Amino acid sequence: MTAGNDGASGRDPSRDLHGCERILVLGRTGSGKTTLARRLSASLGVPHVELDALFFGADFSTVPLPVLRERTSAVIAGERWVIDGNKRATRDLVWPRADTVVWLDYPLVVTAWRLGKRGLRRASALTEQAAAGGATSSLPKQLVRGARGVLTALRSHRGQRRTYLRMFAEPEHRHLAVVRLRSPRATQRWYDRVSSA
Repeated sequence: MTAGNDGASGRDPSRDLHGCERILVLGRTGSGKTTLARRLSASLGVPHVELDALFFGADFSTVPLPVLRERTSAVIAGERWVIDGNKRATRDLVWPRADTVVWLDYPLVVTAWRLGKRGLRRASALTEQAAAGGATSSLPKQLVRGARGVLTALRSHRGQRRTYLRMFAEPEHRHLAVVRLRSPRATQRWYDRVSSA
């Protein structure tokens, strides 16, 4: 676990969340961003926003970019929140408003395994739905979406790590207090510490 960019602010999210008002949770697909963000939101008593929920509609339809940016601007206007997501299209909105980043930088094998399990659960649920007389049209889409998620994680692993390290060092992002968590176990230990602080 490492923390950085916390000099002038005095915040150190590796130890506690004192002074951390607007928290952004980053990580590859399948790292558990949303789960952790929900837990942080509940323990801090602040709103949670999942960027994917602002972007995706029914049956994985997506909203136009101006709508996504409008929705994002509305939710980040609040003084306290926890947001999870890596959307490049809204980074210029979210990062300047955030004061803290929790980065789930797990090994590729962890996120690939989690994505595989998630895909199997979703396929099983849709198959049960179809057997019970529900709509079957979304099953192929779900399977394709799951396969894409695994491929995206494989392709983005090194690139995302390099990009974030470079971006955290840029002057416009020096206001961010960053905690980098390298494994699910480290994340659990960190969460137990900061939620009880």
